[in-house]
Amino acid sequence: MIETADAEYDDTAIRFLEALWGDGYLSPGGPEEVDRVVEGLSLEGKTILDIGCGSGGITLHLVECHGVAHATGFDVERPVIEAARRRAAEHGLSGRVSFVQAPPGPLPFADRSFDAVFSKDALLHVSDKEGLFAEIFRVLKPGGVFAASNWMIGHDSDPSPEMTAYIAAEGLSFAMASPARYAQAMRRAGFADVTVRDRNIWYREVARGELERLKGPLYAPVAAVVGAAYVDKNIRTWEAMQKVLDSGEHRPTHLRGWKPDAIG
Repeated sequence: MIETADAEYDDTAIRFLEALWGDGYLSPGGPEEVDRVVEGLSLEGKTILDIGCGSGGITLHLVECHGVAHATGFDVERPVIEAARRRAAEHGLSGRVSFVQAPPGPLPFADRSFDAVFSKDALLHVSDKEGLFAEIFRVLKPGGVFAASNWMIGHDSDPSPEMTAYIAAEGLSFAMASPARYAQAMRRAGFADVTVRDRNIWYREVARGELERLKGPLYAPVAAVVGAAYVDKNIRTWEAMQKVLDSGEHRPTHLRGWKPDAIG
């Protein structure tokens, strides 16, 4: 089950995040972090679904740099899908990628449609983790792999005042859960060989650099595009995020699991 609030990533948000994270990227780390998520996987000639594809940079990267035969980007928000389609046309990849926008709910794909399912920092918007992984498992072919990065919280108790303040500053439909809960939901869905890799230390330092750039060399050029008030708001958000990264409560994490070959 895929769910989110009404459109949260409008054209202004897209322009801001791409200025910070790179053309076509609405989450941190760029292509290098995508490569780390799929490290060791053979995607050559495979079909892949990118859940929460945003403005399409990752979907195109998987085709251009990992030999994916066909990639389908899926998102519930129309502005990012429209941007992704334009980017695919600019790259001359419209024949090898497709972008699907659909309202929240079950994934709009048939059973056993994909060799791999990928997601980058999008699953935190989904509160029903069990339903989410049941859907991912359903659309994977037997023997297929799920690989993702996601923002998580280090526990499943009530968030601290600092985390509550950070989530409020983001103003997005966050439904954060612990790595343990994600792994449990994956296993309940049927995934095997589930692995979890913590990325807090990495992003703790990356985010610190992002905040320095927002306050420094990026401030004027980004403010010229989205307005100074928008940049100021996000500086406050990054300051709130840095506190929960430093405390360890905010746990960016990689996930991986396999759909067994012997599926009836």
